[in-house]
Amino acid sequence: MVARVQPRQLAFALPHAESLSRDNFLEGPANAEALGLIDCWPDWPNRVMLLVGPEGSGKSHLAAIWAEEAGARSTMAHSLTAATVPAELVTNALVVEDLNAGAFDERALFHLLNLARQDNAYVLITARVAPAAMEVELRDLRSRLRAIPVVNLLPPDDGLFRALIVKFCADRQLSVDESVVSYVASRIERSFAAARHTVELLDSEALRLGRPVTRALAAELLRDA
Repeated sequence: MVARVQPRQLAFALPHAESLSRDNFLEGPANAEALGLIDCWPDWPNRVMLLVGPEGSGKSHLAAIWAEEAGARSTMAHSLTAATVPAELVTNALVVEDLNAGAFDERALFHLLNLARQDNAYVLITARVAPAAMEVELRDLRSRLRAIPVVNLLPPDDGLFRALIVKFCADRQLSVDESVVSYVASRIERSFAAARHTVELLDSEALRLGRPVTRALAAELLRDA
């Protein structure tokens, strides 16, 4: 007699839509200054501004809100080339995402900043660290970047951190109660990236096991992590 083997349920990594609307942005002390910058446009202290914060802190969400309001185009810093600069600034408003030392064309960015100043265009740049902490070879660009006003997004406080866990669960259509949120919030690093990653793991494990996301499942997952 051949024993029956219970097939293991597989979890497929499907894309999850995350709303980047103004109404879906979670406000808190950590991002109050950055949100204030977006809301006060076009009355900015400088036409080129820099949003700096850790991974998952809401930089792209804020940039998307501003782009919608300002009619801005959006490009990744590593995709920028000197040839594409004029086209990127065609609406006189541009988001440059994820400025990362060594991962962008310095001359292209310098050309962009010069043309933006010449055309009185608005530019919103996002980065994980401030330009002062970046290694930039082109001296004139280094000077220009360090003169751009920086608005920082800070680590989340307890209220915002718990709200983030709830939001990331909602984005994945996961139903969780307060016990799950409290358990997870007290046992992982208090960072945007850790909250997102933990919810992704919970979703994947719940799907694999065919179980709801409960405190018991969270305890099993975080104990083994």
